[in-house]
Amino acid sequence: MKILEKNTDLGILILRLSIGILMLLHGIAKLVYGAGGIEQMLEASGLPSFIVYGVYVGEVIAPLFIILGYGTRIAAAIFAFNMIVAVGMAHAAEIFTLSPTGGLTIELQALYFFGAVALIFTGGGKYALSSKKLWD
Repeated sequence: MKILEKNTDLGILILRLSIGILMLLHGIAKLVYGAGGIEQMLEASGLPSFIVYGVYVGEVIAPLFIILGYGTRIAAAIFAFNMIVAVGMAHAAEIFTLSPTGGLTIELQALYFFGAVALIFTGGGKYALSSKKLWD
């Protein structure tokens, strides 16, 4: 089967769709139910509450760009920064802890972060809107 042979671009597409769609679902939930909890964390940290709008950039706009493969490297950098902020604000005490089943407590956040970092280095691949290869 030709498709199972080395196909880096298909792998990048799967990575883009995986982290993009999964994070977009988090963003949609915040659009529907609001980001009041994040706003409270910001205020408790002495930060201005308008920063809460950054969550929409990191969890809605950047994932949409990643899914479409448009400006993938920049969108992935924003996404990765969003994950650093999320871990710093909500999971800082869990960074070096293990769950009862032996996994890293923040493994989901780590998967998002390292998936985004991988996309920073690879770009969107051949099956991306901003790829010239897509139109050849």
